[in-house]
Amino acid sequence: MDRYRVRLGEGPETYALAVEALRGWRQFDIGWARLCWPDTPVKVGATVGVLARHYRFWSLNSARVVYVIEESGEVERFGFGYGTLPGHGERGEERFLVEWNRENDLVHYDVFAFSRPNHPLAWPGYPLVRVLQRRFARDSKMAMVRAAARSI
Repeated sequence: MDRYRVRLGEGPETYALAVEALRGWRQFDIGWARLCWPDTPVKVGATVGVLARHYRFWSLNSARVVYVIEESGEVERFGFGYGTLPGHGERGEERFLVEWNRENDLVHYDVFAFSRPNHPLAWPGYPLVRVLQRRFARDSKMAMVRAAARSI
């Protein structure tokens, strides 16, 4: 189980940019992974594939959006979770969330994931899988920081 969080900035403009970035799957703008297809709407039932380049090989893993979060109030939240599909190297779920706390005006991006190896090669390669998961979290946070820093 992993949880990663990064501050994106402050205020409603930053929150709006972060929501737009999540709707556009820009958390995958990391250079070594590509979403198939980035114009897929973020809605329950939407299926995507993540094509990733690892050291000396490529992997294509599919997932389906299983829930969408849209909350208003003292803390505004937008996000979604997707679950892995058969054939994915891992079995689990990942949630991407942006939130704006009106009380302190801070905007954060949060990744929460839980998984376990699903593919036979993932078991002996589990240490490498964990490295790749941490690499994705780090790079995804940076992609969202860049996306939220754009001016409106």
